[in-house]
Amino acid sequence: MNEAKRRRGASQWDVAWRRFRRSKAGLFGMFMVGVLILVAILADFLAPYPGRPNPDALKPLYEGDSLRPPSWKYPFGTASVGYDVFSEVLHATKYTLYVGFVSTIITMALAILFGSVAGYYGGTTDDALMRVAEVFLVFPTLPLMLAFTRVYLVASGSAYWNVLGVNIPVGLTIVIAILGIFGWAGNARLVRGEFLRIRELEFVKAAKALGADSKRTIFRHVLPNIMSSVIVVSTLTIAYAILSEAGISFLGFGDPNAITWGQMMQENFVDIRIAWWTEVFPGLAVLWSVFGFNLLGDGLADALNPRLREM
Repeated sequence: MNEAKRRRGASQWDVAWRRFRRSKAGLFGMFMVGVLILVAILADFLAPYPGRPNPDALKPLYEGDSLRPPSWKYPFGTASVGYDVFSEVLHATKYTLYVGFVSTIITMALAILFGSVAGYYGGTTDDALMRVAEVFLVFPTLPLMLAFTRVYLVASGSAYWNVLGVNIPVGLTIVIAILGIFGWAGNARLVRGEFLRIRELEFVKAAKALGADSKRTIFRHVLPNIMSSVIVVSTLTIAYAILSEAGISFLGFGDPNAITWGQMMQENFVDIRIAWWTEVFPGLAVLWSVFGFNLLGDGLADALNPRLREM
């Protein structure tokens, strides 16, 4: 009886955590994402060599070790320009997470803003905002990103913005901004659908009857009840952003001042026949990150699904 009472009194997040712990795929995804975060934080301590543009990153070149295959000294081998691939893969992790998290924050902020207003107010407001979303859905985002990044890098005299002592790569930030600004429309339609569903529930109608204004109703009653969906979509959006940036960099339109996995694959593509390791290991890093966030998203989707009953 006490166990049944405890289960009835458990919060939504307690129940979700119990469900998530039973998802092997979700737990493995969380492990993979955790490894990425740790590597990004500890890259300077784990990497045998510093990252470019530090001249010491090319020490293997000075030692005559260019294009060395994987070995105990160089676990991922070395590139033709003379850097240690293992070290560069580790250092590039922070740029990968920078792309994934920042672009997702922009995307989901715009999606929640447009989706919540459209879903809550409905009518003409809903129609107008959804027409705007449809324009963004069909807009050719990839050519725009390629053009903006290339034009800005050519026109700009600075490769970095110095913000509070931190050097932020300009070109990569432009890619992030475009990914976020032009990637919100699909997620906004999902948020709108959730708002349309929840605004008709009794507790929302009760809040309105008690005099709650629109702002309070949205932020105190409706929005918290769609956060589970927002969290799931955010993890999948991170994976999409990472994959998109890797593709853009591989095509040669990335920021050469921010060494990412896609950038590494692009600059070593000419050596793929004689140095396969320079392509395989950055590619596996992209696979690890995208697969990890997708597994995490699938696990969260099952755990946070309100239609599933506690077994």
